[in-house]
Amino acid sequence: MTDALAHDQTDDLAGFRRDARRWLEENCPPAMRTPSAGEAAIVWGGRNAQFGSEDQKIWMERMAARGWTVPTWPREYGGGGLSKAEGKALQQEMKALGCRNPLYSFGIHMLGPALLKYGNETQKKKYLPEIVRGEIRWCQGYSEPGAGSDLASLKTRAEDKGDHYLVNGQKVWTSYADKSDWIFCLVRTDFDAPKHNGISFLLIDMESPGVSTKPIKLISGRSPFCETFFDDVKVPKENLVGEAGRGWDIAKYLLTHEREMIGGMGFGLAAGTDAADFAKETVGADGDRVADPILRAEIAALEIDAAAFAATMERIRDEAKAGQGTGAASSMLKYYGTELNKRRQELLMRIAGADGLEWEGERSNDGAMPRSWLRSRANSIEGGTSEIQLNIIAKRILELPGQ
Repeated sequence: MTDALAHDQTDDLAGFRRDARRWLEENCPPAMRTPSAGEAAIVWGGRNAQFGSEDQKIWMERMAARGWTVPTWPREYGGGGLSKAEGKALQQEMKALGCRNPLYSFGIHMLGPALLKYGNETQKKKYLPEIVRGEIRWCQGYSEPGAGSDLASLKTRAEDKGDHYLVNGQKVWTSYADKSDWIFCLVRTDFDAPKHNGISFLLIDMESPGVSTKPIKLISGRSPFCETFFDDVKVPKENLVGEAGRGWDIAKYLLTHEREMIGGMGFGLAAGTDAADFAKETVGADGDRVADPILRAEIAALEIDAAAFAATMERIRDEAKAGQGTGAASSMLKYYGTELNKRRQELLMRIAGADGLEWEGERSNDGAMPRSWLRSRANSIEGGTSEIQLNIIAKRILELPGQ
């Protein structure tokens, strides 16, 4: 790259950054520049989208109109068409202004990347713009009662009936299945092939006859997880992604994005609660510092580790965007990010003391803190258990010898 070309690109990026900052300042409602506070602050979109306020709806629609809910997806599929550098600059400007994420979606973080890589043109043009605009909400049909960590042992069957598949079986731990419009699902289409080779990747409308869900109540008292049942569900052949029997390749690729997404909670604020600010309010402040020196050191150590993890995640994302892919590094991000989130939740509960056990009522925001603490226990299971991630890290990153 010549010096002149590098200079031009730097100037172009600086110009984009100024324009993006100006647009964000003019279009992001002030209420959407405050810290998120739990589930109510998250916009999922979908056929029956719910918004906590009119500002949430306005913010999502304005960002979606520019394709900035997924800024680096191609314009022909509804995305913003930004370069990787521009996408990063946009994220930085949003963070500087305190802008909330306008749309959270399994379609954005998991299915979308898989469709971009494996989907045909018809599938990309149909589903990706709907994801960008927040018009469709997806859930993931992977785990089964007898196929968790050993996912390739799944038994859900999809029988070839000519112009459609007939699907029968059950999935479990399907996050938000009862609120989702569609499910991306692993099914067995070849019943005689080795278990990894007979799996296919199907897209199924949750309103199809024969699809039903049942919430699973968790220790936190809430039910993001569901059982999902398929009883003679007809699925058109055009809903097959990739080749029949090659779904395991798609499943593994998608899992790298899921693990990165789950790992990202490691440096996010738990339910909008900043540990240092909370400690000042709860145990007292010495000027602008937490009064208790031991607690202050714990909070500092946590935030330093979170900052280091955020830098590591940023580096790995940049490498992935450069064409190297995330690969096994996603297991490292998932493991450390979830451990960091659990550590943060434990620290917040210690700061709160006995008051942190308050389960209901306006003062405790309906028990948001203890419920988040209990919910975090599942972080080391979902998306692949911590034990599985450590095995992957040992074999594929550290290259340790097997037994």
